[in-house]
Amino acid sequence: MTHPNDRLARRNVTVLVAAQAFLGAQMPMIFTIGGLAGQSLAPNACFATLPISLIVLGSMLSATPVSAIMQRYGRRAGFLLGTAGGTLGGAVGALGLYLSSFPVFLLGSLLTGLYMSSQGFFRFAAADTASEAFRPKAISYVLAGGLLSAVIGPQLVKWTADAYVIPFLGTYAAVIAVNLVGSLLFLFLHIPKPPAPSEDAPKGRSRRELLASPRIAVAVICATVSYAMMNLVMTSTPLAVVGCGFRTADAANVVTAHVLAMYVPSFFTGHLIARFGVERIMATGLAILACAGGVALSGVELERFFVALVLLGIGWNFGFIGATTMLAGAHAPEERGRMQGLNDLVVFGGVTLASLSSGGLMNCSGGTPQDGWTSVNMAMAPALVLAGGALIWLLMNPKRQPAE
Repeated sequence: MTHPNDRLARRNVTVLVAAQAFLGAQMPMIFTIGGLAGQSLAPNACFATLPISLIVLGSMLSATPVSAIMQRYGRRAGFLLGTAGGTLGGAVGALGLYLSSFPVFLLGSLLTGLYMSSQGFFRFAAADTASEAFRPKAISYVLAGGLLSAVIGPQLVKWTADAYVIPFLGTYAAVIAVNLVGSLLFLFLHIPKPPAPSEDAPKGRSRRELLASPRIAVAVICATVSYAMMNLVMTSTPLAVVGCGFRTADAANVVTAHVLAMYVPSFFTGHLIARFGVERIMATGLAILACAGGVALSGVELERFFVALVLLGIGWNFGFIGATTMLAGAHAPEERGRMQGLNDLVVFGGVTLASLSSGGLMNCSGGTPQDGWTSVNMAMAPALVLAGGALIWLLMNPKRQPAE
């Protein structure tokens, strides 16, 4: 039986899926060429992937203010701010390429992080007007929109990378256009703005109190570990594949398989959560991430890269969607802005550290690419043990289980 609120929720989910597909295409575009463009501008090749790290850093720094703006002015205002950041980031990045200035290019990457941060709230917005039964499905459907962005983004790169004499300048021009056109989608979004709190309205828990809640703490830990470990391995994959003697095209195919594995399960992850419970799906996701590391450590044949990266994508999907669903049901409406901003600050802080450390582990922890690839995958173990231990602790304490 359909909940009365779910008619509006389904409309909002449709808008957010479209935004995830079209606006979200700029992220695979920039992640595809950011390192290559950085390599052409950086004074030292070791800094080639610094533009990617600064995007994630910009997302981490802007998560809390963007969430506060959404809490006060509504989701639409926050999402439009994000597209403004994406537009400005694309323009500054293009200027950096035109001037052959690495610092200017890095500034554009940092500004792009504002869009990445706002995109992270699409999944929370999907849950705002959804009933409890529809909530995990709504979150899954919105993340599934990333499947389309994974197709649209690389195609736009192929059409635009060499459109001008300056390599990749056309791609950054396309990023500007994507943000300007995609921002119109939010005119169709209808999520009621949170009412202004009265003096006697509940203020909700402080950030310290929220993180002290067992269910919230476990959700944040599992979301951070799932996202950061996926990023750690994915960032080094092209270097490992090529370093082990395969072609650049093989590396691209492996990454494509990984991205598809990240988003295809979203069509049924919500149904699995509704049937088996969020804790079991999160535990399954962490186990699959561990299996991905095991396959990667077993050899460097091309088919092992494919299997490892597909498992990595599925594990991220189950772990991250599960953690998001748990968090969405563990705080009160008046705590939404505070908690969601804090969550993404922690999550993208972890992703930033993973992004910065991935290249160092790959290039500086052994004499061969195989040694570096081994170090990258071994580095997942402590984080997965932490997340798995936290989830087991929650499951072993039934009194800590109900959503707050």
